[in-house]
Amino acid sequence: MEFLFTLAVLFVVLGVLIFVHELGHYWAAKRFGVWVHRFSIGMGKPVKALSFTRGETEWAISWLPLGGYVKMASKEEDPSSSVLEGGHAADVPADRVFEAKPVWQRMVIILAGVTLNALFAWVIFTGLALKNGRSYDPTTTIGHVDATMLPAEAAALADLPVGTRITAVDGTPVESWGDIQSAIGAGDRNEIAFTFADHAPIVVSLHRDALAERGRVAMALEPQYPTVIGSLTPSLPAERAGLLPGDSVVAINGRPVGQWSEAVSVIRSLDSVATSFIVMRDGAPIELEVTPLRRRAVAGDTTSEMIGYIGAGPRTPIQNESLGLVGAVEVGTELTIASGGAIVRTFRGLITRKIASTEIGGPILIGQMAAREARAGVESLLAFMALISMNLAVVNLLPIPVLDGGAFLMLLAEGILRKPLPAKVREAISLVGLGMILLLMFVAFKNDIMRLIGG
Repeated sequence: MEFLFTLAVLFVVLGVLIFVHELGHYWAAKRFGVWVHRFSIGMGKPVKALSFTRGETEWAISWLPLGGYVKMASKEEDPSSSVLEGGHAADVPADRVFEAKPVWQRMVIILAGVTLNALFAWVIFTGLALKNGRSYDPTTTIGHVDATMLPAEAAALADLPVGTRITAVDGTPVESWGDIQSAIGAGDRNEIAFTFADHAPIVVSLHRDALAERGRVAMALEPQYPTVIGSLTPSLPAERAGLLPGDSVVAINGRPVGQWSEAVSVIRSLDSVATSFIVMRDGAPIELEVTPLRRRAVAGDTTSEMIGYIGAGPRTPIQNESLGLVGAVEVGTELTIASGGAIVRTFRGLITRKIASTEIGGPILIGQMAAREARAGVESLLAFMALISMNLAVVNLLPIPVLDGGAFLMLLAEGILRKPLPAKVREAISLVGLGMILLLMFVAFKNDIMRLIGG
């Protein structure tokens, strides 16, 4: 059932995003009078029961669930490809083939797919911001630094005392924990400069594209929270033992704890045996016995350590800010740009070798992540789809032949030279591009499979 659920969510997510992308090409082509033979979700032969024709265009869902396409009439149509992709230029007026249109119109048609993907992401981000407003955690004080998570370049952060307040990162003032996390991960310098209220500044030398190392720094820094329970996971040890939201944990196994990170550290070290928890409830101490679970520190990673877990979360000072239409548009625009920028930085990191190729994910990873977000709720799934939509837009803009970015560059060359590139040159470029895409797909699938088997 788990596999079928993941597969179903993956088909919905990719199906919608591919439809949006191809709809952009279709709309632009029709706007400029290009004849469209077929609009297909999937490749290969159409499924007859799921296909129909409206006007000149056949709308189809094809058997091979890989991508999609809009087949436009072309002077250079290969009769053999028409058998699978539909249509034939002989049936089309000469002024309605793709090559008959001015270069600028063909450029618009090529870029329309990524444009609609970006617009789709922006609409979702803006809509969610308008509905939910903006939530943020105003905490800027450090409760704990996990030295085991820090890369060697950031070792100096391990000595920060509890309660140290971060005032700025890379010279930009921070007003929330989210500001701190974003500044660490999205900095555009080859260092991270921390400024504190009562501590000397610390500069961590990390390349701007070392995203994994920057992520470890962000994870190692934990905010300072009191030991007040804010949430309980149903049917897990904390709830079964009788702990309640609002309880303040003051001691575990006789060891006093003064802040949430201390309590977490103690709980992680516990075995699955009855453990004494002393909590303050309504001003009076209460002793309860909790038997922790043992689980992997990183779910699904068979190499990560086993830790104690009780299913309780801290009470955080999360604040919610309502946003009007203007504010929601600003937030939606910021998130759209930020998500696109993160993907650009990932590809840049692969080129500069600051990101390992083993971090590339494919459809299997996307399916797993989509299923997780679907369980969290419709809004979480929509936000994930917006992120993947921006991913699809950026990937298609790469200057690789057979992708939209590569096709745009060939049209740009045609505009400069005042004539198309020779057919043999375009064929050779397309073959190189196809090889690059196949290599990228191989790496992505290999990584997905290795993750599944714990490699």
